[in-house]
Amino acid sequence: MQDKHEEKLVLDQELRDDPVKEDQHRHPEHQIHHDSQTIDAPIESTVNATVSSAMKPANQKKRSQWLEVWRRLKQNKAAMVGLFIITILILSAIFAPWIAPYHYDDQDLLRTFQSPSREHLLGTDNFGRDILSRIIYGSRISLMVGFIAVSISLIVGGFLGAVAGYYGGRLDNIIMRGIDILMAIPSILLAISIVASLGPGLRNVMIAVGIATIPTYARIVRASVITIKDQEFIEAARAVGANDMRIISKHIMPNSLAPLIVQGTLGVANAILSAAGLSFIGLGFQPPTPEWGAMLSQGRQYIRDYWHMTTFPGLAIMTTIFGLNLLGDGLRDALDPRLKN
Repeated sequence: MQDKHEEKLVLDQELRDDPVKEDQHRHPEHQIHHDSQTIDAPIESTVNATVSSAMKPANQKKRSQWLEVWRRLKQNKAAMVGLFIITILILSAIFAPWIAPYHYDDQDLLRTFQSPSREHLLGTDNFGRDILSRIIYGSRISLMVGFIAVSISLIVGGFLGAVAGYYGGRLDNIIMRGIDILMAIPSILLAISIVASLGPGLRNVMIAVGIATIPTYARIVRASVITIKDQEFIEAARAVGANDMRIISKHIMPNSLAPLIVQGTLGVANAILSAAGLSFIGLGFQPPTPEWGAMLSQGRQYIRDYWHMTTFPGLAIMTTIFGLNLLGDGLRDALDPRLKN
């Protein structure tokens, strides 16, 4: 009993000497609350750190994938040649008023049918207009037709393909049978029919070429969606309550970009060629618009005596299509995971 009494006196003395211990001894719930805060703080910081660390590798992985694609693309010399050609073409279209030595519609009837010379590097046409200037300004028309026509095909065809592939069943059957009907008609003939109905002009040519190539993009997107829609991350998105539109736009379509990028690059080349063909037969751009196909059409009657009127616009079309095809093939190889090594 005496020992216990002495221990109590020692404890009381320690509590009087240390106010913090005294408060904890009298109010033990304060210590419990303090301990819970001490435990919760590291847990909360650990969770936040885990979430942020999980997001950073995902973003870094996405960036590293595109950097890897660019690295593989740079190793492809043919693709770099195509990229160089397209870059020159785009810069020429943007800075045409400063690069071209003359305006595309400046006429000099005293200098008609001139062969290439120092004053006119690629010669002049039947109205004395500088062919080099018209080719430079014509790059604007060709690029505009190519990119806008492909955008029309990509948006409409991508939407139809995504809906058909995701929902399947009767809706898929209806959409794809309509696509099959369009594919049964040659694209150039379909474009000619549309332009003949709507009339010649820039807008109608872009609409006609865009509609004629919708089936290609619809089938590509449908095949990608069918492949992706049953994967685990799509099931996880459904489990957390994501609706169909969000799943298609945020999860499926971003994972279908690789084949669309390749087909879009090659599609621009086909659109430029189709527009040139329509202009060549008189259904495309009308004079004095400096479109390469129209320039070929205007110079064909003089081809025996004045070769330069058709040769240089034809070379411009050929070089552009060649560059786009090289770039498209390079992108296909760079985006193909089977060719990673």
